[in-house]
Amino acid sequence: MLTRIITAVCLAAVLIPTAIFSDTPVFPIVIGVLGAIGCFEMVRCIGYHRSLPLVLPAVLAGGALPILAYYLPEQGFILLSSITAALMIWLFCVSLFSHGALPIEQAGMAFLSLTYIIWGFTLIALLRQISHGAYLYLMPFLGAWVSDSFAYFTGRLFGKHKLIPDVSPKKTVEGAIGGILFAMGGFALYGWIVSLIADVSPNYPALLLLGLPVALVSIVGDLFMSLVKRRYAVKDYGRLFPGHGGVLDRFDSVLATATVLYLLCANTPFFGMLF
Repeated sequence: MLTRIITAVCLAAVLIPTAIFSDTPVFPIVIGVLGAIGCFEMVRCIGYHRSLPLVLPAVLAGGALPILAYYLPEQGFILLSSITAALMIWLFCVSLFSHGALPIEQAGMAFLSLTYIIWGFTLIALLRQISHGAYLYLMPFLGAWVSDSFAYFTGRLFGKHKLIPDVSPKKTVEGAIGGILFAMGGFALYGWIVSLIADVSPNYPALLLLGLPVALVSIVGDLFMSLVKRRYAVKDYGRLFPGHGGVLDRFDSVLATATVLYLLCANTPFFGMLF
C-alpha cells in the first residue's frame, strides 16, 4: 500500500504540472510519450515485443500522432484515420509474409488494441485544441478516475450482483451504477469549479448527461483491457508505476473516455456547448 501511495504522489507530481502547462509543448510531449509506452506494453503483452516490424511502427504512431494532432488540430482527425488505415495494411503485410510467425488472428488483435491506444491518446491531445478545449481536456481523466474509484467503493458497500465475473470477478452491478452516478455528479461539480475560476457559464444538464456515456465507456474500456490481460495471462501491462502497473493499467479507462468525449463534444451541438 505504501508503494502505491508513493507512486501515486509521484505520478500526480508529473501529471498536474503537465495539465497546468497544457498550452505548452510539455502537454503533447507527455501524451506522446505515454502513447508510445502504451503501444509497446500492448505489443509485449501479446508476445511480439521482439518483432521490430511490429514494434517500430506501433511505437512511432503512438508517440508521434498525439504531438502532430496537437499542433495540426484541423488535420488531426484526418492524420489519425490515415495512419490507422496504414497501420492496418502494414499489419496485414507483416502477417502475410511472416510465414506463420504472426498469425492473422494475432495481427487482428494487435490492430484492435493498438488502435484503441493510439486513438485514445491522440484524441486527448485533439480535445485540448477544440472549442473550450482548455476546460475539456481534463474531463477524460476526471470521468474515468471518478467512475472507477466510486464504482470500487460503492461495490464494496452495496455490491451483490457480479457484473462480468469471467472478466473481472470483483466488479458488481451496484458498483457500476454508483460509478455512473458519481461521474455525472463529478462532471457537474467540475463545471461549477471551472465557473469559479474562468468567466464561463457551464451547461449543467449537458454535463450531467455526459457523465452517463463517459462512465459507461470507462467501464467497458477497463473490462476490455482486463480481458486482454486474461487472454494473454498477464498480471500487469508494465512496471513503470510500482504498485500500479504500467501506462495501460493506469490509463485503460481514460482512453475510452477520451474517445467518447471527443466524438460527442466535437460533433454534437448539445455536448459541444458544455461551457
